[in-house]
Amino acid sequence: MALTAAETGHLVFATLHTQDAAQTIDRVVDVFPTEQQEQVRAQLAATLQGVVCQTLCKTADGRGRVVATEVLMATPAIRNLVREGKTHQIYSAMQAGAAHGMHTLDQHLADLVRRGRVTRTEALSRANSPEDFSRLVGGA
Repeated sequence: MALTAAETGHLVFATLHTQDAAQTIDRVVDVFPTEQQEQVRAQLAATLQGVVCQTLCKTADGRGRVVATEVLMATPAIRNLVREGKTHQIYSAMQAGAAHGMHTLDQHLADLVRRGRVTRTEALSRANSPEDFSRLVGGA
């Protein structure tokens, strides 16, 4: 029903409990029977505008929380990956998509560490890819 509403020009918001943008897309597609998934990917590719994932992290001073986000924008390249079922390649596209307003959770966590908002330990516990996070944060 949500896809049909989006196809007819309605703004649709949905919430899902997923770890990242690619998993969010996979979750939407996987709800449908196998024989419908190709069509759903096409519909989703045509209607998707973006995906925002968020997690709350303890602040470095331990007195509050700060949000860490992952933002995916539905660029033509992202739409193509969704349509072709190549969601495993979305992370790479997001890493290179800063000009389109995209960033991965690990990129944002590294930025929060560099700015002193969260500790490296806290950020590492939230990272989707500890290796990528460590590379991004470097010696900070």
